[in-house]
Amino acid sequence: MTDRIARLDSRSLVKVSGPDAKPFLHNLLTQDVETLAPGALRFGALLSPPGRLLFDLFLWGEDDGVVLDVAAEKRDALIQRLSMYRLRAGVEIASDERPVFVSWSGVAQGFTADPRTSGLGGRSIGEQTTNATEDGWNAHRLAVGVPDPARDVDDGTYPIEANFDLLNGIDFAKGCFVGQETTSRMKRRGEIKKRMLPLTFDGPAPAAGAEVLNGELRAGEILTGREGSAMALVRLDRLDGILTVDGRPVTINRPAYCPA
Repeated sequence: MTDRIARLDSRSLVKVSGPDAKPFLHNLLTQDVETLAPGALRFGALLSPPGRLLFDLFLWGEDDGVVLDVAAEKRDALIQRLSMYRLRAGVEIASDERPVFVSWSGVAQGFTADPRTSGLGGRSIGEQTTNATEDGWNAHRLAVGVPDPARDVDDGTYPIEANFDLLNGIDFAKGCFVGQETTSRMKRRGEIKKRMLPLTFDGPAPAAGAEVLNGELRAGEILTGREGSAMALVRLDRLDGILTVDGRPVTINRPAYCPA
């Protein structure tokens, strides 16, 4: 099967360089940045102090620093947030205008495997020849069962609810990061009541915010979707039984990375 390659206009880049770039980011982000080698790719996030998800990030190691792949609409806000934390650190923070590409149906030449889970393909920064669309990529991502934090979260979402702990987005052994206390406590104590999981149904996607019901009990809500499938934030204690949305039966398709 031919590798599918698409440009992600929904993503933009921020370059963090300078002698303190890695320790600066290491103390802020959920991912280990100190050991990030040039050419390596990791997935992580910048949280609020109470542990809510602010920015989902892909981290590219480079010889002179780190490139952060972030939702395009949040790039300016990320630069502002990092600048607030910079203080006297020896870092430079600037926009990087290179485009972001993804490949799937395999990891195309010149791409690095997506660090979240197998089946997602690869990512690349810099010009590539395309033969697919971003909408096609989102259909593939949803079929694999991976949420898009930039589309599926709000300012009240915890990273574990968006499966960051299952998608290699949190290094619990690295030590402190912004929001670490709440995140580690949720994982350690098993205080995980809700997760984002894909579901399937017949027909068009329900509207965002539509209730997922288990009988008469609210079991969750629809986030984003398309014909036949959607991502939902669901209560883990209300998944047994017949689930419906707008009177239609729906089925939770728990992905391989998220065992029962």
